[in-house]
Amino acid sequence: MGSKKEKVVGILAVQGDFAMHAAMLDRIGVPWKLVKHVEDFAGIDALILPGGETTTMLKFLTERKIADAIKGFANENKPVFGTCAGAILMAKEVLNPEQERLGLMDISVERNAYGRQMDSSVQQAECPEVSDELIEMVFIRAPIIRRVGEGVKVLGRSQGLPVLVEQGKLLAATFHPELTADETIHRYFLEKTKDC
Repeated sequence: MGSKKEKVVGILAVQGDFAMHAAMLDRIGVPWKLVKHVEDFAGIDALILPGGETTTMLKFLTERKIADAIKGFANENKPVFGTCAGAILMAKEVLNPEQERLGLMDISVERNAYGRQMDSSVQQAECPEVSDELIEMVFIRAPIIRRVGEGVKVLGRSQGLPVLVEQGKLLAATFHPELTADETIHRYFLEKTKDC
């Protein structure tokens, strides 16, 4: 009688706040692995695309051919979670300005739509599909989801705008759940690994 293999979450570690996602997974007690090269996809069951600077991240992803590996991973119906810049990378359309993207999720995203760094904020908002409690949301030069495609479900809104969306095993947040003590969003994402 063999025990079930523990799920391992990959965290894209080319730039951005990947260390904070790792700290969150440590608190939850979930094994993780940093992903910096195509070969790092071996042995992971889910992937987190952290916040950071999308132009820098895209350059790195293209040079190391990681962009194709991420697309292939998502096409295998493996869970992928993007936060802030990660959500921008996942979008089908990016505005302000238009840029390359992975096109994993049928959403349109406007970059830096809330303003500059000094316009960053912490808000409490409802995600009724995920929690009965208000969720703390940290917005740092955050994007705004301007369009949600037919197959995309809005899980949470702040100030009337979608801030947490899912499409199958894909999850995208325009805020930074890893910068709070609240494990709710990460735990919700980890549920997507159960049948992988």
